Amino acid sequence: MRQVSSILSFETPGRSLTDITRAMADWLDEAGISEGLLTLLCRHTSASLLIQENAAREVRGDLLTWLDRLAPEGPHYAHDDEGPDDMPAHLKATLTGVNLQIPVIGGRMALGTWQGIYLAEHRAMPHRRQIAVHVFGE
Repeated sequence: MRQVSSILSFETPGRSLTDITRAMADWLDEAGISEGLLTLLCRHTSASLLIQENAAREVRGDLLTWLDRLAPEGPHYAHDDEGPDDMPAHLKATLTGVNLQIPVIGGRMALGTWQGIYLAEHRAMPHRRQIAVHVFGE
């Protein structure tokens, strides 16, 4: 058994779902693990990771709109140290999660046909986000 790990950085444009599937597939290819388990961890409390449909753009827009309705900006939060989107971003990250585990089969992530990996930026402004990646296997 072998394991490989790294920390990858991604620029986000502000509130969005950034497709990082290709970057993860390229990293996995370089790691040279053909069978195992890939783990991803978003190292932030106001951004998160999702596996979601990668075909219809409307899905991403609808998800962002839905999250905004669940955790709207406003003066009703005690925590607003970094602005009105601060606490809503933490809530959205709590709802969507910061880690993923994906089986690796035949050197590829075992994602479904219409699945992609997305870095969800919950803050309004652009950020540089870090994802810790680890694969364990043969």
